Amino acid sequence: MQKKTVKDIMTTDIATVTLKDNVYEIAVLMAKNDIGFVPVVDGKKLLGVVTDRDLVVRGYAEKNEGSAKVEKVMSNDVTTITSDTTIDEAAKLMAKNQIRRLPVVDNGNLVGVVAIGDLAVRDKFEDEAGDALSKISEKDLTTAGK
Repeated sequence: MQKKTVKDIMTTDIATVTLKDNVYEIAVLMAKNDIGFVPVVDGKKLLGVVTDRDLVVRGYAEKNEGSAKVEKVMSNDVTTITSDTTIDEAAKLMAKNQIRRLPVVDNGNLVGVVAIGDLAVRDKFEDEAGDALSKISEKDLTTAGK
């Protein structure tokens, strides 16, 4: 039986921003789309990502204004996968790196995003996918009060 790949479960309709956008515009986009993660692109090339946490920690906590450039808050060191990555491999990578979302990049272009929720709502593919979800959730519970 052929293993399912992230191409089978990834989201392809992704809200993105460019380096021309600012912190306020990212926050509005997140609120409008009820999301906490936005890839930063140049055309289709992935440059980085901004999470709701990035906005708080690097944006507001460092007293950057709403007009601050995307570069002030975005993460450049982004873990990515390709669309032919198995769901099992993606789940293991998410657990190992304690991340909830993985940009899917083929030939340098952003083609989708796999989120922890994509793994959670699908049929049980591999035991590792469930383990990944448990490990990430456990970390959230242990760090919630800190």
